[in-house]
Amino acid sequence: MRRTRCRAGRTVVRVTGQARISRVAGPLVEVRTSLPVAMNDLVTLGPHALPGEIVAIRDDLLSVQAYEYTGGLAPGDVAVPRGHPLSAELGPWLLGGVFDGLLRPLSTAATWLAPGAYGRLGGRTWPFRPAMSAGQQVSAGSVVGVVTGTGPVEFRVLVPPGVAGTVETVAPEGRYGADTAVATVSGVPVTVAARWPVRRPRPSAGRRTDATALHTGQRVLDLLFPVALGGTAAVPGGFGTGKTVLLQQLAKWCDADVIVYVGCGERGNEMAEIVGDLLELNDPRTGGRLADRTVIIANTSNMPMMAREASIYTGVTVAEFFRDMGYHAVVIADSTSRWAEALREFSSRTGVLPAEEGYPAELPSALAAFYERAGAVRTLGGQDASVTVLGAVSPPGGDLTEPVTAHTERFVRCRWTLDRDLAYSRHYPAVSWSASFSRDAGAVGATHARTGDPGWAGRRGRAVGLLAESDRLTALTELMGVGALPGHARMAVLGGRLLREAVLQQSALSTNDGFCGEPKTAALLDAVLTVVDRCQEVVASGTPATVVEELDFGPLIRAREESGPQDTTAAARRRDAMLARLAELETV
Repeated sequence: MRRTRCRAGRTVVRVTGQARISRVAGPLVEVRTSLPVAMNDLVTLGPHALPGEIVAIRDDLLSVQAYEYTGGLAPGDVAVPRGHPLSAELGPWLLGGVFDGLLRPLSTAATWLAPGAYGRLGGRTWPFRPAMSAGQQVSAGSVVGVVTGTGPVEFRVLVPPGVAGTVETVAPEGRYGADTAVATVSGVPVTVAARWPVRRPRPSAGRRTDATALHTGQRVLDLLFPVALGGTAAVPGGFGTGKTVLLQQLAKWCDADVIVYVGCGERGNEMAEIVGDLLELNDPRTGGRLADRTVIIANTSNMPMMAREASIYTGVTVAEFFRDMGYHAVVIADSTSRWAEALREFSSRTGVLPAEEGYPAELPSALAAFYERAGAVRTLGGQDASVTVLGAVSPPGGDLTEPVTAHTERFVRCRWTLDRDLAYSRHYPAVSWSASFSRDAGAVGATHARTGDPGWAGRRGRAVGLLAESDRLTALTELMGVGALPGHARMAVLGGRLLREAVLQQSALSTNDGFCGEPKTAALLDAVLTVVDRCQEVVASGTPATVVEELDFGPLIRAREESGPQDTTAAARRRDAMLARLAELETV
């Protein structure tokens, strides 16, 4: 055996023997080869050229994880190393499309993908308009031209990473195939489509340190647990807690330019319903279809498990591709638990010693490698852009101490924990204010202060404090009864209820309340806090707490439903009406 180092720095192993399959054990295929190979290289297996990836090299024996069903493969079949890692084919067809975990289109498949259908560009052409001319000096990330007619998100053809110099040729405006060179830079052809290894992060000029909030339109997130553009968030929750609806709300309303929705290992009927819903949703930003700026990667539980394992890397590679064009992209992975289960199943087949609950010991490293690809960056082309990663976690039985949830918490900036008791009491979104956190809140508050809203951090702090005090006192009332509490404590309990019902609750099915702008969120919170403060003053002046509790606070609570997404006047009017009612109590 002889080892050499290739130009990209990967160790290449040259062994003797034939490129033949020697054993098949489900998705694990063992191959003996005489060709140059490297870890993570793509290998095609058998007469149908099923794609697989090299995961181990031992002397002349390769362990290959297959990305398709291996039924029919037999010892002695030919295996062909392709000499490059598993790569995603990236082009203008992505937006609005539905793909599997290897980014193969599913929307054009009659019933199922044909075996070995990998890396086929097809004969479609695309309208191209150049944005530079021959003789210009360019660098990596410069815009060569744009592909028109791709919907609300302009598709920009870029100079590839690692390429710079003089533009030698540029194709005139016209229609070109995805693999046709539309420009030549220092002898390197630039095509409409690009390939990129899914496990390798795309380069950028550097990371940005400022924190601008990703506005989700969901009050409980934007107010209490904000995530910054380029940040990471986990959404753990058991069955029936509303994960899917919340993720759809984030896809529909967050202020990102491109949405990459990865259905990783979900049941086929659930995934079909999600895809159908996403394809029918209207885009509130453009008035068209939300799907026109969405990439859907559907890898269901009945698909090969290793394609599920690759799907989240494929999704984040797509997001980085659009990030490099200067866009803000959001990856929604539903769910990373199914992805971790694929790792566990494959590690057991390869004989890896199991760690906690049978997961491989490398699970934390794999989670870290995924989430660290998020970030707000300055692109190679000099633009500010970001990739934000939101990963759903489906802990068995709602056990938040299981390994995937526990390790994920180490690597994310936010955790939006969905609470079963809240969901069962019809409080949606069922985000627990006591079990969630945001490490971006301080930086986001500083950004709000710099951009004209210095009171944001103070409002958030008051809301968090009121909720915590209300929870503490509510636990006491379950033991002693509310009548045992002093007046000011009873007003704190009342304030917590008003805050939950008038601000934190939000109906995904409401035209007015499905999305909430930041001004309306601030107005609703200000109205509740002002009314609670006045209640405390009224009780302190001698009015019995029971009298205040018997007031009808319904108009204030209904302000969120009966006012538009950006309306701030309704909350102010109802606040003033409640203050007038409280003033009447003091005169009695």
